[in-house]
Amino acid sequence: MKSAITVSLVPEARGGPFVFWDDLPAACRTAREIGYDAIELFPPSADAVRPAELRKLLDGEGLRLAAVGTGAGWVKHRLHLAQPDESARSQARDFIRSIIDFAGPFGAPAIIGSMQGRSGEGVSKDEARNALGDALNQLAEHAKQFGVPLIYEPLNRYETDQFNRVADAVSWLEDSKIENVRLLCDLFHMNIEETDVAAALRDAGNHVGHVHFVDSNRRPVGHGHLDVGRAIAALRDIGYDGYLSAEAFPYPDPESAARQTMNAYRDFTTHRV
Repeated sequence: MKSAITVSLVPEARGGPFVFWDDLPAACRTAREIGYDAIELFPPSADAVRPAELRKLLDGEGLRLAAVGTGAGWVKHRLHLAQPDESARSQARDFIRSIIDFAGPFGAPAIIGSMQGRSGEGVSKDEARNALGDALNQLAEHAKQFGVPLIYEPLNRYETDQFNRVADAVSWLEDSKIENVRLLCDLFHMNIEETDVAAALRDAGNHVGHVHFVDSNRRPVGHGHLDVGRAIAALRDIGYDGYLSAEAFPYPDPESAARQTMNAYRDFTTHRV
């Protein structure tokens, strides 16, 4: 398993669970100094960072791009995949497609979390889910050209009524025959929704494509009550070799949060639990 840390460039997401903010070169420099393998980037749009500049920056610091979030499509542009108007849904798909095109050449997948939307505003739960399925099919097919999957994230019940539990998302993907989509298993959301986080990860098996490494209160691992050791043991059992990415509040400050997460990452991944 590899380590990653989040960097947000989206002012509208201020206060959200991202460790580093605004200054991408400084974030990469600190990530490298602390020992991270990669960054997970949350840009306001696909053209907010020039690919050549990002590649130079990552290469210079010896980092990789773990994934790119699409959340700005919702928090900044107010777009999501289950909106009642087809033109708005089309704009949402186009926004995600542009992030795939940005991330793909780096070998990084795009993440769909908040942009999955939810029912309401004249959209039934079935209609919202059908719209999500149509979008995932189209966008996952688009991602294939880069040899990367599309990453879909079940969120807790307070953020969406699409999928909250990992097993439900797995069953739906399999029943719907949606290919090239893997799941982002966020330990914070799972702590709310799963009876047993470790068992849910083990049951998901090779559907797990990315992990947000965070504690029960969305602070860095070690500041909450989640049994992270059992979760890591489950990931070992399924042969997970992807990223453990710190999508956490910068508590008590960004550098301290980054160091706390790295200490926890090393403790849990270098010692069998």
